[in-house]
Amino acid sequence: MSEATVIKPDLQFVNEIIKGGGESLKKCYQCATCSVVCNVTPEGNPFPRKEMVLAQWGQKDKLIASADVWLCHQCSDCTAYCPRGAKPGEVLNAIRKQSIKEVAMVPFFAKIATDPKWIWLLFAIPMVLFYMIMPYKSIDAVPLNNEGKMAYHFFMPVFPHIDVTFMLTALFAAVSAFVGITRLWSGMKKNAAGAQGTGSPFSHIVPAFTQIFAHKKFTDCNVSKLRKWGHLLLFYAFAGLFVVTVWAVGYLYGHEFFHIPAFGPFHFGEAPYPNSDPVKWLALASSVAFAAGALIILLNRLGNAAKAGMGSYFDWVFLTIVIGVGATGMGSWALRLAEMKIGYIVYYFHLVLVWSLFAYAPYSKFAHVFYRTTAMVFARYTGREVKAPNAGSVTEAGVQPAAQ
Repeated sequence: MSEATVIKPDLQFVNEIIKGGGESLKKCYQCATCSVVCNVTPEGNPFPRKEMVLAQWGQKDKLIASADVWLCHQCSDCTAYCPRGAKPGEVLNAIRKQSIKEVAMVPFFAKIATDPKWIWLLFAIPMVLFYMIMPYKSIDAVPLNNEGKMAYHFFMPVFPHIDVTFMLTALFAAVSAFVGITRLWSGMKKNAAGAQGTGSPFSHIVPAFTQIFAHKKFTDCNVSKLRKWGHLLLFYAFAGLFVVTVWAVGYLYGHEFFHIPAFGPFHFGEAPYPNSDPVKWLALASSVAFAAGALIILLNRLGNAAKAGMGSYFDWVFLTIVIGVGATGMGSWALRLAEMKIGYIVYYFHLVLVWSLFAYAPYSKFAHVFYRTTAMVFARYTGREVKAPNAGSVTEAGVQPAAQ
């Protein structure tokens, strides 16, 4: 006679999932429709049905370091087809939030980035930080440049104020991400005890990144098809703006330390740069892509609210920061061109939001960049990514059964 398995549910974990956007958890009655209609899940042991069971039973240890929780792209096909009105996509999103809290290097940062009660502190930290390092407490006191025009680098000097602050912020975010990735990987290995890895984990990084660069998994989503283009535009807009930042640093320090003079369309030296400079073209193109991507994601979320749900605070605060970064960035640029001093205030909030975006990256929904990538590499490493040839699928015409 086999021994009974004793399950000890973590009720606090269940309550955290419910409070974090998974309030529909208890509606699930395990019909498995969600796993059948999911076009993203690997075969053999598909999600999200088993995750719904484990969440109902409060099996925290099995979910916190689950690769499948992160492989979910929140397409919301499962939510749209659920006959009980449960929202598996929202539940898994709430579980991911708990996972971030557990693997976080600084739990305090994870707390203020995921709990609406702490939203005031989320923004108060960078607001106080930039106010303290601001040379001029009054915008009327900020001097003009040699041409008698506004210059943001007088309001907030690039060095040391911005450069040092953001280099330390980037270092903090990088270390936080590394610690979180290491903890998640360790937990996934423990959960997948007995699974045989193929080759080195590092050999699976390039294929995973190739998939990410093309956003291939988003193509399999049916309910939220537009999400692919919104995410894709934002992804490459961030990449473009990163290049712009490095380019501007090269202009500044290339001129200061290596005495590179301006030549042709390239204006080595201090900002602001003329609109004819290629760095401005890239900045403008990236900004337009940024605005378009954010708008698509916003409209998609609002348009599919009835089918997929509105999302939780966790989703909306991140989207608000992303939209705020784009709006204040373009606003401060336009106001400087118009020589309106209110641009200094807008630029101040731009710095606050940019800092929030990157400092909280490993603790907010931005963490999906790190942890979903880690899960995708782990899935390839353990062979979890392979689909069965007779898998069923869902299309706009309905559920397509597996071949018999």
